[in-house]
This record gives sequence, C-alpha cells and structure tokens, in this order.
Amino acid sequence: MMQKRKHEIDKRQLTNAIIIGIMCFIIAYLICIQYRTIDKIDVKEMEIMREDELRTSLAEWKKSYQDNIEEIELTSSKINEYKEKIESDEETGELLEKDLKRAEMLLGMTDVQGQGVIITIVDNNFQNIASPDLLDLINELNSAGAEAISINGQRIVSMTDIFDVEEFIVINEQRIVSPFIIKAIGDVTYLQSALNIKNGYIDKYKTNGYTISMIADDNVIINKYNGELKFEYAK
Repeated sequence: MMQKRKHEIDKRQLTNAIIIGIMCFIIAYLICIQYRTIDKIDVKEMEIMREDELRTSLAEWKKSYQDNIEEIELTSSKINEYKEKIESDEETGELLEKDLKRAEMLLGMTDVQGQGVIITIVDNNFQNIASPDLLDLINELNSAGAEAISINGQRIVSMTDIFDVEEFIVINEQRIVSPFIIKAIGDVTYLQSALNIKNGYIDKYKTNGYTISMIADDNVIINKYNGELKFEYAK
C-alpha cells in the first residue's frame, strides 16, 4: 500500500515538473517576442511618418502588445487549471498533450500550416542578398508576431545559424541561393504592415534595386526543423 502511494506521489511530482517546464518555456517565449516587438520601434522613423500612418502603426503595436499580455494571462490560468485537475490522469494527459504539441511547434519540431505571407527576394545585377539581410527580415517577422518562419525550405528556430560562405548563404548547414522564398505563419495584417511600412523592409530593398514581392496566403505550409536541437549550456 505504501509502495503504491509512493508511486502515485512520484508520478504526480513528475507530471508537475513537466507542466511547469512547458509553462515556463511558453511564458519566456512570449516575453521574448514582446521584448523584440518593443525593441524594434524606430523613433526616428516614427517622427517622419505621416499622422495617419503613425496612428495606424500605433494601433497595431498596441493590439500586438495586448494580445501577448492576454496570452500570458491565459497561460497563468492554465497553470491553475492543471493544479485543479492533477488528480485525474486522463484529464491531465489531455492537457499535457495539447501543450506539448504547442511547445513542439514553437521549437520547430512539427510541420505547421496556417495563414501567413510568402516573400520572394531576387538578387540584383550589382549586389547579392547576404545573411544580415535575411536576419533583418527574420527579426521584422518575429516582431510582427510570426509563429513559424522558413527560408528556402529551412525552418528557422532558436538554434539556426545563418552566415555567408563565398557566394552562398548557409542556413541549418544547407547552402541556399537566390531566389529566396521566405514563408511566415501569423496574423497577415501584422506581417504585411510590418514589412510594407514607409521606409520599411520592402521599401528599402526595392529602392536598392532588388526584386521583392509579398503575397498573403490562407494556407502557408512550413516543414519542421530537420536538424538536431543541441543545448550547450541549458541542462
């Protein structure tokens, strides 16, 4: 009898540990996105925007901020929900499975699909797109709330390295060249507004002679990350 009770306690402790780990990851991920969103606001750029553009942009950032706050509050309420249902293995299993799937999506471990945008960039006759150009685009998309991003079929995750080797760009240890097809899943309005803003990413690259286009798509498909997630310092 004592051994059975000890087994139940150990199982409960393990379940609690898994739940806390998942919740901490999701909260940290949301806070990181929110920080990047705030950090990307360019004060000088806002000063030269027309009043109507500024009003629209401010409303979009405010909504993005509020959405993230609501997501954090929802996550906190889920923790309380877990505590109440921890006695039921079936209910706990269902909740764990749902949030594990979400954690896997955020880590890039599963194929995903949903509304989003597809951006195509082609080198011009005088200069080529380099890794910093793609990194800037990734930051813009993340700041606009992108939930998943890929470049020429390579899923972008926290472990992704992007760098230049001669005339190539290397992503996830794979060489890619122009044209660059960037897919992002997220709120189409946010994604398009972030890139189409005056003096923004698309405006800048078109001015520099690149062929760049963006379309909205209700069913963007992004494949999972095929590499190995390696943690050097996290234990």
